[in-house]
Amino acid sequence: MKIAIITGASSGLGVEFFKGLQNEALDEIWIIARREERLKEISALYGKIPTRCIPLDITTRESMTCLCELLKNESPDIRFLINNAGAGVYGALEGADYIAQGNMIELNVRSLTEITTIALPYMSAGAKIINSCSIASFVPNANLTVYSSTKAYVMSFSRGLRYELKKRKINVTALCPGPMETEFLAVAGLDNGSSKAFDKLPRCNPTKTALGAIKASKKGRAVYTPKGFYKFYRVLSKALPTSWMLGLAKT
Repeated sequence: MKIAIITGASSGLGVEFFKGLQNEALDEIWIIARREERLKEISALYGKIPTRCIPLDITTRESMTCLCELLKNESPDIRFLINNAGAGVYGALEGADYIAQGNMIELNVRSLTEITTIALPYMSAGAKIINSCSIASFVPNANLTVYSSTKAYVMSFSRGLRYELKKRKINVTALCPGPMETEFLAVAGLDNGSSKAFDKLPRCNPTKTALGAIKASKKGRAVYTPKGFYKFYRVLSKALPTSWMLGLAKT
């Protein structure tokens, strides 16, 4: 059974990934998020391929055990693993809620790492992994210090894993978009007016971003960054000292 797995599938980019995979040669798509009713709605609205809605909080050990058992029992051939679940919190670290900062690390780093490790035994040649990263991975972002650090991890993880999996012909792509008008911004505290600098940044289209990432992964790309503005920013981040870029990246 050929399947795709999408985490963070209940809204925003996760939904667009689900829609974008509908024409792939898959037997099932497994969509994972905490909101079961929302997953069912998305499946009913956009699901051409049979869909399995899996309500899990992937930050918990119980959920990871559940996913392990499900994969063991089904023994599917995972053709796409899309690690899209993630969270951000805007604001200076001083005075921040330490629990929220820790939860961000749990989701963006530990959960992504564990799900990938769990899934790899069920992946074969030609399979693709897409990790939702961010332009924040290019340069540390003041007021998004922990978030940008977690995304730097995702970038490093993606590149290292891609090299490891070359012999197995499994590609890993880090998706690095700029801001998108999704639920993420409001949850992160970055809705309109929170940061004048952030408000001025060009928005990426979620549909085009998901389709572009799928296309890039099928081409074997290591990193996909939509929009020329952010491609230039990525190049600039490599060319200039980090200390200079910190001022440009300040939100």
